Amino acid sequence: MSSVEGSGPPPYVPAHDLLAGRSAVVTAAAGTGIGGATARRFLEEGASVVLGDAHARRLRETVAALAREFGDRRVAGAPCDVRDEPQIAALLDLAETRHGPLDILVNNAGLGGTADLADMTDAQWDDVVDTTLTGTFRCTRAALRRMRATGTGGVVVNNASVVGWRAQRGQAHYAAAKAGVMALTRCAAVEAAAYGVRVNAVSPSLAAHPHLARVTTPGLLAELTAREAFGRAAEPWEVANVIVFLAGDYSSYMTGETVAVSSQHP
Repeated sequence: MSSVEGSGPPPYVPAHDLLAGRSAVVTAAAGTGIGGATARRFLEEGASVVLGDAHARRLRETVAALAREFGDRRVAGAPCDVRDEPQIAALLDLAETRHGPLDILVNNAGLGGTADLADMTDAQWDDVVDTTLTGTFRCTRAALRRMRATGTGGVVVNNASVVGWRAQRGQAHYAAAKAGVMALTRCAAVEAAAYGVRVNAVSPSLAAHPHLARVTTPGLLAELTAREAFGRAAEPWEVANVIVFLAGDYSSYMTGETVAVSSQHP
């Protein structure tokens, strides 16, 4: 059964062991957004997952809940601010200690904000770019070094955004950062192919989130929803399903791609 314009989301897709035996790290994974949905989908598909997040309390709660459901051997977490290289190293160390060589990294961490460019401060620009783009660079660099050393291949999936393709008022810093993630993905893919690692990205538009109303106005949220072909926001698990595809063997010849999870590719 498929969704039609104005209807609700389709039924949740059952798992098929697409990532059985894989070791994965997902950043910004403690919560109800795309990162949390991705961690859950990876576990459902058979992977062992280490979650990173800058929110320590929420991370503990998320890891505990997933461990009760999937077993504590397959789930672990470590506080990780992607602006801090030692925390990134500790996150990847934990994954290797618990689950063996890293197979998959999902760079989900990002920071938004709204400010017209003429009024934007250096601090606002730096905060968004340092987390969203440079944080993705730091994590990708750390993972690629390890994947290259082990020589067993691997996959990196980055979370971009349709805002990296199109203009939206008040989003110059975020759009520039997400466009940078797309370019980083392409360049990293060309380099990493030499040692069997694929690097791709997803580009969602509007994903449902309980806290979405806190970071936007009702008017803007209604406008963004109206742009969507199905007349609704994506469920986070619908984006996570595409990440599962990019992380698994069905996308074995794809690298350097940014896949729109939306009708809004320009």
